[in-house]
Amino acid sequence: MPLTAFALGCWQVHRLNWKADLIARFEDRLIRPPLQLPPKIDPTAIKEFDYRRILATGTYRHDQEMLIGPRIHEGENGYLVVTPLERPNGASTVLVCRGWIKKEFKDQKMREEGLPRGVITVEGLLREPFKKNLFTPDNNPGMDEWYFPDVAQMAKMTGAQPVWVEETLVGDFLEEQRREARGIPIGRSPEVHLRNNHAQYIFTWYTLSLATAVMLWMVVKKKRSITSQRVRQNREW
Repeated sequence: MPLTAFALGCWQVHRLNWKADLIARFEDRLIRPPLQLPPKIDPTAIKEFDYRRILATGTYRHDQEMLIGPRIHEGENGYLVVTPLERPNGASTVLVCRGWIKKEFKDQKMREEGLPRGVITVEGLLREPFKKNLFTPDNNPGMDEWYFPDVAQMAKMTGAQPVWVEETLVGDFLEEQRREARGIPIGRSPEVHLRNNHAQYIFTWYTLSLATAVMLWMVVKKKRSITSQRVRQNREW
């Protein structure tokens, strides 16, 4: 057990270094000026541009909107709004995650202000979206029920390229409150959102290694003491 825990601690040190390097690379991409999204995108290259700021110009296809949920934001239940952005001049349509809305604004008729018309320019991040976990139900496109972003599935449904853009919002608390009250999607902050708990795991595994090593030493010491005592008793007889 001590050796196993120690090995796991060493593995977490490796993972910590890997995660720190990954976060540094993403943060470096965030400080660069936004790129204009090219007319056609190679989906296989998106991983190399993860967290890259981009600009995309086009018209939202609100008739093809998809709501992912339920999703919790600041203790409130709601949905992530995903809308295809149809770009002009033969450029491909892409999927834009516009942000979060409260569940009472699920019906588009309740949030006309949150449905921009005409040509707009979106600033956001190229991303690889979050994956479903063991407890997430499968999507049911036929019933327009979406529980997680399956980019390939959504792109097929809307005729878009399997490209995922997360619209960003640089605003204060009051702006978020204004949007929430009017059903305007609250975009994500332009920051790196990656969990990095490896330092805690390192402490846990190394502590466990030390504790079990001490316990093992005490057990061995006790056995040796008992054995020595029996040997002395036998010699006395």
